[in-house]
Amino acid sequence: MRFVLFGTVAAMSLEQALAIAAVLLLLSILASKASGRLGVPALLLFLALGMLAGSEGIGGIWFDNASAAQHLGVIALAFILFSGGLETEWRFVRRSAARAGSLATVGVVVTTLLVAAFAKQFAGLTFAQGLLLGAIVSSTDAAAVFSVLRGKGVRLPDDAVATVELESGSNDPMAVFLTTALLQWIAMPSMSVGPLLLHFVWQMSFGAVAGIGIGRLAVRLANRLRLEQPGLYPVMSIAVVLLSYGATSLLGGNGFLAVYVAGITMAHRNFIQRRSLTRFHDGVAWLMQIAMFVTLGLLVFPSHLPPVAGVSLGVAAFLIFIARPIAVFIALAASRMTVREKLLISWVGLRGAVPIVLATFPLIAHAPMAEAIFDIVFFIVFASVAVQGTTIPAVARLLGFEGEQQRPMPEARLTGRAESTLVTLEVDRASCAANRRVVDLDWPRDALILVLYRGDDFSVPNGATEIAAGDRLIVLAPKSAEAMLRASVEAPQLASAVASSAGS
Repeated sequence: MRFVLFGTVAAMSLEQALAIAAVLLLLSILASKASGRLGVPALLLFLALGMLAGSEGIGGIWFDNASAAQHLGVIALAFILFSGGLETEWRFVRRSAARAGSLATVGVVVTTLLVAAFAKQFAGLTFAQGLLLGAIVSSTDAAAVFSVLRGKGVRLPDDAVATVELESGSNDPMAVFLTTALLQWIAMPSMSVGPLLLHFVWQMSFGAVAGIGIGRLAVRLANRLRLEQPGLYPVMSIAVVLLSYGATSLLGGNGFLAVYVAGITMAHRNFIQRRSLTRFHDGVAWLMQIAMFVTLGLLVFPSHLPPVAGVSLGVAAFLIFIARPIAVFIALAASRMTVREKLLISWVGLRGAVPIVLATFPLIAHAPMAEAIFDIVFFIVFASVAVQGTTIPAVARLLGFEGEQQRPMPEARLTGRAESTLVTLEVDRASCAANRRVVDLDWPRDALILVLYRGDDFSVPNGATEIAAGDRLIVLAPKSAEAMLRASVEAPQLASAVASSAGS
């Protein structure tokens, strides 16, 4: 990295780097605040901020290290995917798993092929280079979608939001695999397709299995270690992210899929410091998004964009209006979703930072047309977010989804839903809740103990808090779970029967 000041190039000191990083972070926070009011996805403003701070912007920061940007992007994506998995309530999205899986595989492949055919015909690329371009821009970014929807107060239907949420987390590994495989094929055209397919099956299978195993191990460690310092739980969760990606990748699996599955696996279970860790990783994910988007903005030279503007706009328009809808309708051909829902899912298929990160792979591999592909991808992402991201609320209303019953967004699921109620529970001596930790209670994950009264004292419990006979609990829980909670605490003889009927 070099720092340009008053037309001269000088090495950037540590103090300068820290001060600039702090300023960029603060400006990104302000941009995020503005994005909600403007209805523009925050990542668009982060990218613009990076370009303004770059070598050809007012900041004068010269950054052209594609390898460093890629490494940062990989680390950032790992934490973002883990946070997304940790906020995914499997009971809400499991019925959409088949649809999301089809979009993440069939949809990605169809998008890649369609973009390749268009790029070969109109962008002057070879079919192999077109396939590489198609694979790079094939993945979607739900984080941008949710930021716009929350800012404008318009939400998707249950099935649509669950499908988009799972698709965005599971199609990144597919796009990464296709990009790396196509780079190998371009470098060695005589390579057989068979080994690549076997490698794909191994990557995805091992990645999923490793994610499940590491996620379960993390839950056991969190519940059994009983760490005296609560601040060590976030440190342990960081180790889980790094282990999920690093170890899985070293063994030939897909590290991105392993990280996402590990997060989903942990979200499906109760563990100590669950809510605080979810909030912690939400903050880490925001930090990673800002760092990644601003860095990628720094990597772009705006003067390189005008020559490819026409081609990029053509590919972006084809991707938005033709390739994405065709891919969605083919991937969801067996689904019972309505045409309106499929059209909505087509429109919210925003391209985010992942394609820009993947576009650094050809740069590092010195592939033919790598610089042109990077500039085209950046232009496509910018156009996609600017056009689709700002019009999602209007399109949702146009398709008639405004006012429908919606599933709560991730942060709403952490703090209770509209149909929740406060329940006061007295712990009987014979209660099955007595002498048990909060994390060991077989309660719905929506049930949150707000206050624990013990004699004249009261406290806010966490997962490691042990409940004693005579305690009085103030619980925020769904109304539908009130009978089960009372049965498990006040009438232990009914607890197993109520719990079994609730589970069925």
